[in-house]
Amino acid sequence: MASTLYGHLATPTLPSRKLSSLSCPTMFHSALSFSIATTKAKHGSAPKVVCNAQSAPAALNLAPGTPVRPTSILVVGATGTLGRQVVRRALDEGYDVRCLVRPRPAPADFLRDWGATVVNADLSKPETIPATLVGVHTVIDCATGRPEEPIKTVDWEGKVALIQCAKAMGIQKFIFFSIHNCDKHPEVPLMEIKHCTEKFLRDSGLNHVVIRLCGFMQGLIGQYAVPILEEKSVWGTDAPTRIAYMDTQDIARLTFIALRNENINGKLLTFAGPRAWTTQEVITLCERLAGQDANVTTVPVSVLRFTRQLTRLFEWTNDVADRLAFSEVLTSDTVFSVPMAETYNLLGVDAKDVSSLEKYLQDYFTNILKKLKDLKAQSKQTDIFF
Repeated sequence: MASTLYGHLATPTLPSRKLSSLSCPTMFHSALSFSIATTKAKHGSAPKVVCNAQSAPAALNLAPGTPVRPTSILVVGATGTLGRQVVRRALDEGYDVRCLVRPRPAPADFLRDWGATVVNADLSKPETIPATLVGVHTVIDCATGRPEEPIKTVDWEGKVALIQCAKAMGIQKFIFFSIHNCDKHPEVPLMEIKHCTEKFLRDSGLNHVVIRLCGFMQGLIGQYAVPILEEKSVWGTDAPTRIAYMDTQDIARLTFIALRNENINGKLLTFAGPRAWTTQEVITLCERLAGQDANVTTVPVSVLRFTRQLTRLFEWTNDVADRLAFSEVLTSDTVFSVPMAETYNLLGVDAKDVSSLEKYLQDYFTNILKKLKDLKAQSKQTDIFF
């Protein structure tokens, strides 16, 4: 059935690996026209990428479909930082959770242990997608490409195929996680792709909600907290960019509130933490809570920009250049945050129930330092390494 269905889907045409030539000429045999046009920038700077989407007659479902339970959901990217919290929250709230996971040497057994069903598929192989959507009411897309693979493979080609399949198979709702301010930074490939995917999803006709995110508190543990405790170098920049980090558990909780609220269908929401932080402020907070100084290695943003320009000279380093494009955002005095009062009111959430970064990191350091103290008390060694 999967192969039969896939035969009816139009595959995006991607003649070049550069974003300036991304295109998806057809959707369900010309149901949707979507392209990304390029205009030349001055003084040899990176091309400016402009998204153009044009609506056309709605895609026709291949069959009437069988009614499915509203509690049946598919989580794409279930093993990621956000995805696993979405899975846990869904299971806690009584949803029937199916997780789309790439075939991997180490199977995602923890998802099965929690009570979820795991299905193997790969967004970079669109023919594997349709079978995962059978009997699903809602798709929650938390996926993003791995650092070692081209950004467009999963985040553009894979997402286009996923949205096409969801439309063809009558999926009732699609939740897509994007990046705050993605529409303001077309020079950053991932942000430009996220913005174009938002438009592609909207013009597909699917019932959907787009949620833009600023940053995850969980990511700060490996980036700053652990290196400080291990007395290793902490890497930072001299950029003034401020980010309102949010606990992924709070993101998951608010996501399911939005999922159940029919008045939010078709809306674009942005989730942000209570306060926006610079890199130096986060490091200072970690130092205070850890009770020790950090060995900070500061990388000037100018170095990141130069490295990006250098890696753009070679075909085999273009993927690195794409990811270094975030240096373009860091050079601007950008604040990744939004006032949340209106969103909290819309969702019926009390702002006090959303974790602050201070509370999150305080809980982490309190727990880890207690464990280290207990471990040292049980050991004859004077130094504890982990």
